Amino acid sequence: MQQLTAIITGASEGLGKSFAIELAKRNINLLLIALPGSGLADLTSYIRKNFNVRADHLEMDLTCTESYPMIFGYMKKRNMTAHLLINNAGLGNWSWFEDKGIGFYKTQIELNVITPVLLTRLFLEQADSAVTSYILNVGSLGGLFVVPKKQVYGATKSFIRYFTKCLQMELSGSNVRISLLSPGGINTKPELLVLNNTLKGISKATILEAEDVARIAIDGLLKGKKEIVPGALNKLMVLLNSILPGFVKDMIVKGQLKTILKS
Repeated sequence: MQQLTAIITGASEGLGKSFAIELAKRNINLLLIALPGSGLADLTSYIRKNFNVRADHLEMDLTCTESYPMIFGYMKKRNMTAHLLINNAGLGNWSWFEDKGIGFYKTQIELNVITPVLLTRLFLEQADSAVTSYILNVGSLGGLFVVPKKQVYGATKSFIRYFTKCLQMELSGSNVRISLLSPGGINTKPELLVLNNTLKGISKATILEAEDVARIAIDGLLKGKKEIVPGALNKLMVLLNSILPGFVKDMIVKGQLKTILKS
């Protein structure tokens, strides 16, 4: 059986790192992508030493359009074909809209929207039609719910939701499986861990560990699930969102906003 190869963006830490280790455990070769100076070389070395897979890495800024062809050019020179694409790289924030400059939002939109779209296009161009290929787009429940202080981030994840669902229809009947991962909060960085530990009640109960989300996501991807929502409580929230009237959801969001303003 042919050994598969996966491209993972934003692979140096957090969920991306957990994806890399999870796929290595499943005997899948890796091409890891992240910013220069992010510790990607150390992760690649660790995977090579501890798992029976090939692991390569490229350090680049994915907001630069010329970076995308470089990834597939690198693979072509080495006679490699990508069978999985994990569009994980992204930039989040928790701030009022006016607290960030236009440079931040430009970068956020480029990384969260333009990068997965163009990488997906190039991935499909080189995919082997005789082998099942997989695309995992990392969205967020923030793309489904209105969340104060995540205005642009949530909008980019709404885009990813729409983009993924359209592609699922276009690619139906082909040998390409595309899944949308819609997680709630994830403990991915020390600062997020501190923030998440201050949460209470339902908000805290929705937080999951990165390695658990990665395992659930890859299981769902390989099974061909169209949308993967890790965590029973998060699944319940998605269900409630589909049945609650709009005015009730608006009341809930306004209540959250009042709590944020007081804090």
